Amino acid sequence: MAYKVQQVLWQEACDQLKTLRKAVYVLEWQLPETTEFDDLDSKAAHVLLFCDKDTPIATGRLTPSGELGRIAVLPGHRTLAVYKLLFAALLKHAESQNIKQIQLQSELASVEFHQAKGFKPVGKVFMEAGIPMQKMVCNRQNFDIPDVRHIH
Repeated sequence: MAYKVQQVLWQEACDQLKTLRKAVYVLEWQLPETTEFDDLDSKAAHVLLFCDKDTPIATGRLTPSGELGRIAVLPGHRTLAVYKLLFAALLKHAESQNIKQIQLQSELASVEFHQAKGFKPVGKVFMEAGIPMQKMVCNRQNFDIPDVRHIH
């Protein structure tokens, strides 16, 4: 399947971004909507991934401090290729902004996966919306960057 990745501003694409994130986090995961959206949305770089010209299927953001997050992929599109494209686009933006350290908040079940990508746990496990999480960091150049040849 051919995908199109587009970097967008919150102010221009908030309806599409909110729709995707609500579908995944609020409706599917049953997280409170108040925890899903924050002041960082208007400052972060956002990516939308489309499976055709008009249908966004995934999104993610990178804050100015280098935190990757709000990765939301619709059911039926959760493939390694989709995640690689999202991460590659966000890391490409981090490089363009000279962000040297990438951070993320990982569910405990995903800590080993992120460690294999170059991340290291920092601090204690904490709870967010009833889910145990671990903050993780990685130097951008040590991140196992996916192939970016398919980014448009």
